[in-house]
Amino acid sequence: MGDRLRAVDLAREAGISTQQVRNYVETGILPPVQRTDSGYRVFTTAHAEALRAGRALAVGHGWPTTGAIMRAVHGGDLETALAVLDESHAELHRERTELAEVIRALDTLITHETEPSDRDRGGGMRIGEVADAIGVQTPVLRLWETRGLLRPTREKGTGYRRYSASEARLAQIVALLRRGHHPFSTIESVLAELRTTGSPERVRAELAGRERELHLRSRSRLEGSAALHAYLLALTKTF
Repeated sequence: MGDRLRAVDLAREAGISTQQVRNYVETGILPPVQRTDSGYRVFTTAHAEALRAGRALAVGHGWPTTGAIMRAVHGGDLETALAVLDESHAELHRERTELAEVIRALDTLITHETEPSDRDRGGGMRIGEVADAIGVQTPVLRLWETRGLLRPTREKGTGYRRYSASEARLAQIVALLRRGHHPFSTIESVLAELRTTGSPERVRAELAGRERELHLRSRSRLEGSAALHAYLLALTKTF
């Protein structure tokens, strides 16, 4: 791993610019470089290994996490590097667990709808009651209404918002989709279909797409972690 390389050699292999190679050195993604007497940077195959590991990590874990890991590695703090890596995998696990909860909640919501309560027959639920029921703050419901996602009626005289049983159900679905990080544009189209057809299939399709995306991210993170492991092995053989 001691063969000398130029910045352009690393750049060509990775398909990036020489300036990016220099940036990676300055941000700690690549290890420090020595300079010749004339000031030229001296790269080695160790830098090539680090570059491959860093870019593979970034695909799955993102650049902020990659930077933290590689800086710790090059600073001799392997414990911190592994802790950051573990937290990245744990974050994905939390997202997967949360998505599973969303899917279960949606199934319960759709398959166990109940008859309207006396309160519903009397004009529906007030905004605070809906907010408590779905676990959000009342300003969030007002925002969703402003965006056209929800359509509560208003009490005559007081102007208080009232949510029918079906509107409260839609509010719950919006909350579920937002918890799954779906954009408002997607939620708008899902609600339009629910209002038109009453079918939950679009919601299920969105959640299934989220599952596939998590699976791909999991594979990418695994590949990045494998690349880091290969780099660590190479370092131990070098030093």
